[in-house]
Amino acid sequence: MPRRFFKRYMPHPDRIKTNKSLRFLGALIHDPNLWHLNRHSVSRAMAIGLFWALIPMPMQMLAAAICALPARANLPIAIGLVWLTNPLTMPPVFYCNYKVGAWLMDTPAVNMPDELSLAWVTQLLQSNWQPLYLGSLVMAIGFALLGYAGTQGYWRWWVGRNWRKRQNDRR
Repeated sequence: MPRRFFKRYMPHPDRIKTNKSLRFLGALIHDPNLWHLNRHSVSRAMAIGLFWALIPMPMQMLAAAICALPARANLPIAIGLVWLTNPLTMPPVFYCNYKVGAWLMDTPAVNMPDELSLAWVTQLLQSNWQPLYLGSLVMAIGFALLGYAGTQGYWRWWVGRNWRKRQNDRR
């Protein structure tokens, strides 16, 4: 079951609950539904994590955690997915988002530099923020929907496959 896969890589809930940086969440973080590994909580976490990973802003993990609480999504997965855009992947991902936004706004796009850097991303944010944020919003919504639907579909397929396997083994 997909549950075993996620459990293998997730930290223990008690370790996260006692983290000093999450104290401000108080009793909200002790909701057991935030730690369950089921089709619904993991699908919601995938959507939330992918959405915030593609939005260029500081403290994406905090935004993902705050959204995961009322959605009752799996908190570690939502926060962990934000790291898809890390310092190595940010420039190409946000440049792709910028290109999509420039295409949607029908404006000429700035060319990719020879050397990718965080300074280039900062400069892009300052001078061309409208196409960047439009493209980021479109891509974030698209990937969040794909992540949600893909997780739902994969989970159902996996469970159905295991049921069929058990039925065949009984014969």
